[in-house]
Amino acid sequence: MTVTSLGQYPFYTSGQTLTAEDLNDERDHLVGRDRMLGRTDGFGIAGGLEGRGFDPVVYARDRYAAAPRQLRFQARTQQQAEDWQRTLRARLTELLGGFPSARPPLRPATLETRVFPGYRREKIVFDSRPGVSVLAYLLLPTRAQTPAATVICIPGHGRGVDDIVGIDEQGRDRTDKPGYEHDFAIQVAEAGMAAVAIEPMGFGCRRDPLNARQGLAHKACEPTAGGALLLGETIIGWRIWDVMRTIDYIATRPELDAGRVGCMGISGGGTATLFSAALEPRIRAAMVSGYLNTFRDSIGSLAHCVDNYVPGILNWAEMHDIAGLIAPRPLFVESGERDNIFPIAASRESFSHVREVYGVFQAADRVEQEVFPGEHSFWGKRGIPFMAKHL
Repeated sequence: MTVTSLGQYPFYTSGQTLTAEDLNDERDHLVGRDRMLGRTDGFGIAGGLEGRGFDPVVYARDRYAAAPRQLRFQARTQQQAEDWQRTLRARLTELLGGFPSARPPLRPATLETRVFPGYRREKIVFDSRPGVSVLAYLLLPTRAQTPAATVICIPGHGRGVDDIVGIDEQGRDRTDKPGYEHDFAIQVAEAGMAAVAIEPMGFGCRRDPLNARQGLAHKACEPTAGGALLLGETIIGWRIWDVMRTIDYIATRPELDAGRVGCMGISGGGTATLFSAALEPRIRAAMVSGYLNTFRDSIGSLAHCVDNYVPGILNWAEMHDIAGLIAPRPLFVESGERDNIFPIAASRESFSHVREVYGVFQAADRVEQEVFPGEHSFWGKRGIPFMAKHL
C-alpha cells in the first residue's frame, strides 16, 4: 500500500493482490483518518468536515466488531457442542428462509446417455419443488463397484454445470480441463466415485430469458437472489434445497449408494456445499474449494455477488461457526495463496476456528486444509483423495 499523505486517499499498486492483513491494516488506517479528518480530500470537499465519516465499508466493519454473534462456538465438551449445533442449525434454517415441508415427486427423466473413456455420462432432469426443475449430469465410472459412493458437484459463477463436466462454450466435448473449475466432476469420476453435477439456480439453463440473452457466462443471481430476499428467503436456501433433493434422486438409483454421499464445490459452489453440509446430515463428507473465510474479510469487505448474503447472520455466527456444524463428519478445505476475493490470511484464521470445533468432537483427523500456490480456482490434489477415503 502507498500513502502519500494522511489527507489523501490510499491507493494500491496496479494488479496488487490484497490479503486479509492488508485489508485490516487499510481499514484501521481509514478508521483513524475518518476520525481525524473526515476522509473528505479527493472528493471535492475543501475541508471543514473534521470528524465526519464517508466510507460505508468502515462503518460496516465497525458494526461487525460490535456484532453480538450470540451463537458463536464456545463449547468445551462434546455434549455442549452437540447442543450448540442443534440450536445454531435451527437458527440458521430460519435465517435462510426455511425449507418446504413437503417433498413432491421428483419426476426424473434421462435426456441423454453417452459413453466416454472411463465413465458414462447421463444428462438428467428432476423437479426439486413445484415449478422448479434441476438439470444435472451423472458421471458413473466404468469400473465402479456399485452401488458407488457419490459426490454432488456444484460449480461456481460462470457458465454453470457444463463447465465442470467437460463441455465447452460451443457445446463440444473437451478433455483439457481448462478454466478455474478444471472440470472437477470428471476428476471425481476419474478417482473412482460417481459424480452428480447439478446446475445451480441462476446459472446455465436455470436463468431468466433477459439474463440468458447476455451470454453463456452471464449470471442471473440478480434478480433471482433479490426475489428470494423479497420473500424473506435466500437463494442459498433455495440451492440447499436442490442439494437435498439431489440426495433424494440419488436414492432412486440402484447404481448409487445414498448412504455414501459427499458434496463438493468451488467458489459459489463452495458456499452451497458448506451450508448444505452444515444442515443436511445425509452428506457424509464435504470438500469446500475457494470459499471458507470470514464474512468480515470476504463478502463484508470486498465486492461479491448478492447470492452470498444471509440477512442477520452476524447477529448469530461467523462463517467458521457454520462450518463447525459439519463436525464430526469429514471436511476438506482448500484455499489459493493468491485468491483475491477470499483472502488467504482470513481463510487460515477461519480454518483454525473450525479445527477447534473438530477438536472438541475428538475428530481432528477428519478436517484438513490445503493452501495451494494459486489464485481463485479448484485444486483438488489432496481434496479428491480425501473424499475418496472418507466415502
